[in-house]
Amino acid sequence: MIIYLEVIIITNCNSQPVTALITGASGFIGSRLTQRLVRNGWNVHTIVRPTSNLNLLDSVIDKIKIHYYTNSFTSLSQIVEKVSPDITFHLASVATIHYTPPENIRNMLDCNVTFGTELVEAISSSGTSHFINTGTFSQHFDQQDYNPNSLYAATKQAFEDILCYYSETNRLKALTLTLFDNYGPFDPRPKIMNLLYSSYVDNKPLVMTPGEQYLDLVFIDDVIDAYIVAANRLLYGNSKTQEKFVVSSGELIQLKQLVTEFESIIGKELPITWGGIDYRPREIMIPWRRGTPLPHWYPRVSLKEGIKSFLKNNQREEKQEDEQS
Repeated sequence: MIIYLEVIIITNCNSQPVTALITGASGFIGSRLTQRLVRNGWNVHTIVRPTSNLNLLDSVIDKIKIHYYTNSFTSLSQIVEKVSPDITFHLASVATIHYTPPENIRNMLDCNVTFGTELVEAISSSGTSHFINTGTFSQHFDQQDYNPNSLYAATKQAFEDILCYYSETNRLKALTLTLFDNYGPFDPRPKIMNLLYSSYVDNKPLVMTPGEQYLDLVFIDDVIDAYIVAANRLLYGNSKTQEKFVVSSGELIQLKQLVTEFESIIGKELPITWGGIDYRPREIMIPWRRGTPLPHWYPRVSLKEGIKSFLKNNQREEKQEDEQS
């Protein structure tokens, strides 16, 4: 709790609000980060594509400035020059594990490598210097410093390597946050918590792997805290030219144990078929444990508290939707 209060105070004590530029703001994590920064009094700008669904930003849509990226470096450069951000949060990505060449490959490369590189080029040219990147634990298969478990993870590492070049040749200070599995209410992604919740409310069978893999689950509020702490480190701390930290719960739970915990909270056994599907190729059975924790951050929400909040908020939203209909 102390860290959370410190984050609020630091980001609001300046005479001028901090200007942030966010990519991926239309996604689950990006939208929650945008909402938090708005509440904290930041001047928030987002870069989205003309086709982006902005429903997750409804609560703050009139409090942020939206800029549209049209697949042009010129337009991107003009956005960065106009905004002149104090710090940029880069969350935009295409996270496709199962892909069909060539379309999915091109989309991943365009978003995860090309777009990010053009963004950093524009930022470096404009003279701004603070950049937070988003990495993934799937870059670290089999507990190795680098061994991607998928093409997606390989593209994330490729951009991380490109960041190294810009940090070494420009004034850019880059900090990469390595995220693990995360969850929270109103998450539209087909993540494990949503799959369990759908099975619960619809009473439909859920076909799963044997369930022996371990998960590192971080509640969304804690994830957003990590981005704020990282921003304060870059803006006001003693950060190095390029840094990388993990945003980990510090605890692992086996998938089967997670289901047992979920069932104990809802008071009902879920209709799950264990072993009905095989593990994915290069399935990560034990998440990466060798990363450096983000200084001055720790997860505040336990798994049990997180599941209860997830259930309570999702059920409340469904009730409101039923009343409106």
